[in-house]
Amino acid sequence: MSFQDKTPSAARKGVNLAPILAEAIGIAREAGALLRDLFDKPRKVSYKGKVDLVTDADRASEELILRRITDTFPDHGVLAEESAGGRVPRPDPMPDYLWVVDPLDGTTNYAHGLPIYTVSIGLMVHGVPTLGVVYDPTRDELYHGGVGLGAYLNDSPIRVSAEADLERSILATGFPYDLRVSVDNNLDNFTRFSYASQAIRRLGSASLDLCYVACGRLDGFWELKLHPWDTAAAAAFLPAAGGRITDYAQNPFDIFGLETVATNGLIHGQMIRIIAS
Repeated sequence: MSFQDKTPSAARKGVNLAPILAEAIGIAREAGALLRDLFDKPRKVSYKGKVDLVTDADRASEELILRRITDTFPDHGVLAEESAGGRVPRPDPMPDYLWVVDPLDGTTNYAHGLPIYTVSIGLMVHGVPTLGVVYDPTRDELYHGGVGLGAYLNDSPIRVSAEADLERSILATGFPYDLRVSVDNNLDNFTRFSYASQAIRRLGSASLDLCYVACGRLDGFWELKLHPWDTAAAAAFLPAAGGRITDYAQNPFDIFGLETVATNGLIHGQMIRIIAS
């Protein structure tokens, strides 16, 4: 099974999301502290593919998060990266409440001692990304919020940038793990955006890229073949920060889809045109 479906058949209505978000924040901070403590210690690394790796820290963090979620919300579903075992389709039926967890987003960075990684915990309610927490332990930066909850970095509200010209924009992207064997590998769009934007960054953590769009450090982000756990948390609060997130055809964003474009809204159409070209 790629997810644990424990949701009652009848959806509960009128749920107060604030205490649920508070619980998620506590869980993310606890998992982040674990990853920070393990960062400088010897680690076991194994491979799920040619370049797609996993560490013992991924597994320890996921075990902690899943234990906390299932203890606190025993009737909720959970989808997590390491226990999912690879790309998963949209659950059918979709649990009314589905936690989507990346216990360590930026595993390659982490395994090489590069301190750019996050814990990402999102909650989908009736199939919609509704609240999310992304914690960067190395900077003690916690992004959180969601539908009706606003968008925050630690205790301060965040807002996307006001840049309206793609040529003056700084973007971020990443590349799929099958880059070496698939022609659909984002290298063509990387070349186009290199000419069309001010600069491109490649951080190695899609959840952090999305958070940086939400707080205005980046103006836009695009990527192919992401997984639900990469985007579910930040997608919940990016709109609350004034951002926009869609697929390449500007359809509503689907965390189970293969295309992601996230921007401050002002350069969204310009980015879509570059991709379409």
